[in-house]
Amino acid sequence: MRKFLFFIALMLIVASCGQSVEEQRRLSRQERARIRRADSLALKVAVLPTLDCLPLFVAQEKNLFDTLGVSVHLKRFNAQMDCDTALVGGSVEGSVSDLFRTERLRAKGTKLSYLTATDAYWLLITNKKARLKRLEQFGDKMIAMTRYSVTDYLTDAALKGVKTSANVYRVQINDVRIRLRMLLNNEMDAMWLTEPQATVALAHGNLTVADSRKMGVHAGVIAMRTDLTADAYRQKQLAAFVKAYNLACDSINERGLNHYLPVIEEYCFVDKSMGARLPKIHFNPISKPLARDIEKAKGKY
Repeated sequence: MRKFLFFIALMLIVASCGQSVEEQRRLSRQERARIRRADSLALKVAVLPTLDCLPLFVAQEKNLFDTLGVSVHLKRFNAQMDCDTALVGGSVEGSVSDLFRTERLRAKGTKLSYLTATDAYWLLITNKKARLKRLEQFGDKMIAMTRYSVTDYLTDAALKGVKTSANVYRVQINDVRIRLRMLLNNEMDAMWLTEPQATVALAHGNLTVADSRKMGVHAGVIAMRTDLTADAYRQKQLAAFVKAYNLACDSINERGLNHYLPVIEEYCFVDKSMGARLPKIHFNPISKPLARDIEKAKGKY
């Protein structure tokens, strides 16, 4: 009799556990559906661990988007190619990018508009062990860059008319973190870097031989898919997004980068010791890229 009662009790426990597991699965499915719906309704923007994205990071961390009633999901990538894939595939409505990439995407059929120019710039930094101080010394050397991007264009522009003893090799390293690591590990002769990776590279004794600002190249942008942001709901989101972005820019300009070091560390993967070395950067509010900059990028393709 005891064995029978024990068996019944055991079966009840098993049945109860089975219901519990099924209930958990049901709730899990509901939760996944809720997350998918929330993500579909949010304004999704692809970002990189670079300082041109800082206003977005600050707006997110300081709840500026939420305060203004817009749900923004920042989709974090380490390579611009992955941002492009998300943008072309429609899994994001917008992306931080450069005009040379976006004009190529437009030429290939992706409908994009420019929400704003950004304050990104790029430095051509050489490995201190390579002892490269002039572009004429780049013969038989490797430059890390990304195809179909501003760094590709800048390589052309920097080497135009320069006589080298041998070919200059362009090596495509898309991941900005890996690219920096390769310089620090002496695996690459030179590379194009934006901030804060450029500051980290220079802090280790490497040298700058070209600067996009001095070359008159202003290519940083935030691009949005026009076919995904044309309806009234998305337009309302974009209006709030613009306000939050501008508020973040004002705050960064007023308080300085040091005030937002924890945010930079979190999103850009830089050690706090680099804080004092970061350059003074003025973050401009939302403003369209200049027509001449767009034409320069369009002429590449």
